[in-house]
Amino acid sequence: MKAITIEVPDKAAAEIDNYVRAGWFTSDAEVVRVAILDFVRRNRVELLERYMREDIAWALKQKRR
Repeated sequence: MKAITIEVPDKAAAEIDNYVRAGWFTSDAEVVRVAILDFVRRNRVELLERYMREDIAWALKQKRR
């Protein structure tokens, strides 16, 4: 597993602490991992489609030259 150091706004850090204290998560790191995995899962298709459209647009520009 790769370690990444991040800074979050104080308000977000307080929310993360609340989740851990309430027992929803075992650590701050777990909250961040779950949030990132959820973001990737929910946005994967949209991001792939966007990158594909950008690649196609670039290829069409190259063909027109």
